[in-house]
Amino acid sequence: MKKQPLLQSSELRTRNPLGWVPSVYFAMGMPFVMLSLVSVIMLKDLGIPNARITFWTSLIILPWTLKPLWSPFLEMFRSKKYFVVGTQLITGLSFALLALSLPLPGFFTYAIALMGLIAFSGATHDIATDGIYMNELNPPTQAKYIGWQGAFFNIAKVVCNGGLVFLAGVLMKSIGTLYAWMVIMGICAGVMIVLSLYHSRALPLGGAAVKIQTFKDGWRSFVEVFTTFFRKQYIWYYMAFIILYRLAEGLAIKVLPLFLKAETTEGGMGLTNENYGLIVGTLGTLAFILGSILAGHFVSKKGLRRTLFLLCCTINLPFLFYLLLAIYQPSQMALTGTAIVCEYFGYGFGFVGLTLFMMQQVAPGKHKMAHYAFASGVMNLGYMAAGMVSGWLSDTFGYGLFFVFVAVAMIPALVLSRIVPFTNEQ
Repeated sequence: MKKQPLLQSSELRTRNPLGWVPSVYFAMGMPFVMLSLVSVIMLKDLGIPNARITFWTSLIILPWTLKPLWSPFLEMFRSKKYFVVGTQLITGLSFALLALSLPLPGFFTYAIALMGLIAFSGATHDIATDGIYMNELNPPTQAKYIGWQGAFFNIAKVVCNGGLVFLAGVLMKSIGTLYAWMVIMGICAGVMIVLSLYHSRALPLGGAAVKIQTFKDGWRSFVEVFTTFFRKQYIWYYMAFIILYRLAEGLAIKVLPLFLKAETTEGGMGLTNENYGLIVGTLGTLAFILGSILAGHFVSKKGLRRTLFLLCCTINLPFLFYLLLAIYQPSQMALTGTAIVCEYFGYGFGFVGLTLFMMQQVAPGKHKMAHYAFASGVMNLGYMAAGMVSGWLSDTFGYGLFFVFVAVAMIPALVLSRIVPFTNEQ
């Protein structure tokens, strides 16, 4: 009897998503978190001004906003697995080069250029990864493992923004700031390269490329994907809601590490890297996991329409705790830790709302993979734009008034979450 090892291997992987879903979504989260959050702390430690940090670390995540522009073309060449494994390898090598660039004179220019390459590679990785997930798993299985997908993407946030920042603080005491951050970037390089080697065997193909005979055919396919997205009912309403849902987070997220690390004489909380990393990496981890699990059960029982407003509240309102910290500057670590834990719980609970909204109300249709990429690109546009101006706002008005702006930015999302129309009942 003729053997079919490749088919059997593919079927086995498809039947066992735990062999690749957690690891591939962790690999999706690591570059984004390192660029959007951890790089802020690194550049601050290396003496770069706040406004410059927030502007450039926001701008370099632009590829996650623009990824819909090239997402249709990934359907036309090779397999999705090819792009996932290749981009993980490129990302790992780029992190290694980033580590080596830090001692150079004028390192900031080289660092930003390499982080831009990581961002483009990471955004391409995200498109192909979501394509594998949607093509290899049937709808019931997709629903079953959506929690694993989201959990491991955000566990990457906790590991990087908690564990690696804590490790950087420890290493700074023994080998100095520069070499500590070189080690951290080297660890990221090693993790991504190892994951690329693992996924070269563990990942299913994710479907064959669409056969495109001519450039004209490819362009026609791209135009169809693009135009059908903007013809969806209520699409402009939905795009506004997607942007506003995370507007307050986009403003706060870049400034929070700077605020928490700044000296009390500068209006900050005076946390060390170790304290910040320890709170985020332990209590923050538990709070996030708890929030995610509770949100999944809560929405599955009540439905998205009935729970959207509460989900929007939980992702936004915890930022009010930072306003109180900026006003009163308490010296008790427990109060600062409580604010961080509440934010992580709210993030784990509330982010489910936006993810499900994009999947259930925006993406459905013939081109659901590309349209989900479009929706997530719109989400990142608002997140990026808010982050670009956040450093200027905090430098100009101080941390106290800055968090007042963050509080005001919550209001439109809270209002829209009560009235946004639903076109697809789930």
